[in-house]
Order: sequence, then structure tokens, then C-alpha cells
Amino acid sequence: MCYGKCARCIGHSLVWLAILCIVANILLYFPNGETKYASENHLSRFVWFFSGIVGGGLLMFLPAFVFMGLEEDDCCGCCGHENCGKRCAMLSSALAALIGIAGSGYCVIVAALGLAEGPQCLDTFGHWNYTFANTDGRYLLDTSTWSQCLEPKHVVEWDVALFSILLALGGIEFILCLIQVINGTMGGMCGYCCSRQQVRTCVKIDMTAKRTTPRQNHNLPLFHCNLYI
Repeated sequence: MCYGKCARCIGHSLVWLAILCIVANILLYFPNGETKYASENHLSRFVWFFSGIVGGGLLMFLPAFVFMGLEEDDCCGCCGHENCGKRCAMLSSALAALIGIAGSGYCVIVAALGLAEGPQCLDTFGHWNYTFANTDGRYLLDTSTWSQCLEPKHVVEWDVALFSILLALGGIEFILCLIQVINGTMGGMCGYCCSRQQVRTCVKIDMTAKRTTPRQNHNLPLFHCNLYI
């Protein structure tokens, strides 16, 4: 198993997931494309927790870029010790994944609470309140009750759809970061994967250098080969 290739795939996936989380969270501020409800503070309280912008979004870029940065490591090691640099990089990526777990976990928790409480809306009595707060989320299965929210129009559908998207995206991010914790730990303990072909290339370069300078007594310059998995 190539630990570096797996980490980079996870990194690229996290970037796109983070962007989608940010977009979904921003849309929550504009039900039906209107801005007045945000300015009048008639949105769900959990919208203001910035779970998709911060938790599933900005915090996710750090581990993602760390994972993708593993592509630049060299395959013949560092400081004279083969795979030393790669093992340190893989262990550090596991630590970075913990930040992603915290961010995605925050996104999942806030989205779940937002779904359970429901939106703030104008009810049939002309009051702004959380109409479904005491239903323990049962309103999600009974769409006939959604008409109790008169304004913003279709706000229940809007919040349910976007909070569900944040819940799903945050859950995927959490799983990917958890996989990278395991992947990075195994890569750090077991060593970074180098293909046999690349090892043979390194040996071939070494043997060629020795044949071309048979009578030189000074040490040959250090060489390295880049690993592209």
C-alpha cells in the first residue's frame, strides 16, 4: 500500500468538500435568495455558528494542504537515513488529520442540532419562533406540518436541505481524516512506500557513477531520486 498516494487523494478530496461546506453554509443566510431575514436576525441560531465555513471549511484546508504536500518528498530519505524524512512527514500528517477531525466533528454536531431544532419562522399566530423545537426532530418525517411556517417561504425545505448537506459533507470529511490518522501512523511506523523500479533506478545511478570514476578517492556526490506515486 502506498501511504503517500492515499494521503494525497484524501487531501484533494478534502479541498472540494471544504469548498462545498462553505457554499452550503453561506446559502443558509439567504433563504429564497433574500437578505432581509439575516439582517433582521430571523434565521436559525445554528446558522450563526459558522459550522460549514469554519469547521467543515477553513479548518479543513490545513490538513488537506499537508496531505497534498507529501508529493514533494524525495524517495531516498534525508540526513543519510533512508525514508527518515518520509516517516516524519507521514506522522505529521496524522497530527494534521486530528485538526480535520475536530473541524468536521464540529460541523456534524452543529448541523445535527440545526436539523433537530428546525428553522426560526413566522408561524400561523404571527409570532417568530422555533415552531418545531419541541418535536425532537419528528417534523422531518411529517412534511404536512411544514406549512406552519409562513415566512420565509419554504424555509423548512431550505434549512433541511442545507443542514443535511452539511451533515453529510462533515461526516465524509470526518471519515477521511480518520482514515488518514491510521494511514499516517502506519506510514510513519512501517516506512514510506517506494516501488521496486525506483529503487533499481537509484542503484543503477549509483553503479554508473562508480564506473565512470574508478580512480577517484574522494566521496561521490550524494544523489537522490524523486518519488512520484
